[in-house]
Amino acid sequence: MSAAPTIPLNSLSASEIKARVRGLDWSHVAHELDAQGSAVLKHLLSPEECIALASLYSNDDLFRSRIVMSRHGFGSGEYKYFKYPLPPLVAELRTAVYPHLVLVANRWNEQMGIDVRFPAQHAEFIQRCHNTGQTKPTPLLLQYEAGDYNCLHQDLYGEHVFPLQLAILLSEPGRDFQGGEFVMTEQRPRMQSRAEVVPLRQGDGVIFAVHHRPVQGTRGVYRVNLRHGVSRVRSGHRHTLGVIFHDAE
Repeated sequence: MSAAPTIPLNSLSASEIKARVRGLDWSHVAHELDAQGSAVLKHLLSPEECIALASLYSNDDLFRSRIVMSRHGFGSGEYKYFKYPLPPLVAELRTAVYPHLVLVANRWNEQMGIDVRFPAQHAEFIQRCHNTGQTKPTPLLLQYEAGDYNCLHQDLYGEHVFPLQLAILLSEPGRDFQGGEFVMTEQRPRMQSRAEVVPLRQGDGVIFAVHHRPVQGTRGVYRVNLRHGVSRVRSGHRHTLGVIFHDAE
């Protein structure tokens, strides 16, 4: 991957990111989340922004830890958690997207009989995390090469869990890599699990359920358990930005 300027990461103002995020069809996103447990945000980032973000992976000063998946049984590949302060584009995405998901998150918890409700602004929720010792930032960059994959998992990290998260594909399928599809599974009570492959292009984001979501059945609402991962990369290199809204212990 060629070197990229840092201009896209530093020149975008908070108002520009908010305007871009505000322009998305959030009613459609809510409908897709209710129906499928995931929703695609097309063209969330430009190709230049994707390349610039992926190029940060080699700068260890930006990260608090590096995880080699094979050492922990997580799969094959690696990822790095950003440290505070987050890169401006990552921080603004986290702040701008969160308010559009709060209504869904609170409605889901109400339907599932979970008492927790989430505040309107992300800063308030992060303060809630920090007050109970969840102080480590969770946004991360993931890097895959040929043969790498990410096992099905859930990103929980502590007591306080926002029920939705965002992943953005920074590489272009077919050009930068082959394979490496984003995969979700849904475990339904007394039924076989359902698999969903979410097609993404460079710059597309996907909002998806972290842990569980409500589903309307013939006898009322029931809870389904979700996991997500990445299928085997057949060739090339794949980078992803993960934006998790709660912090870690």
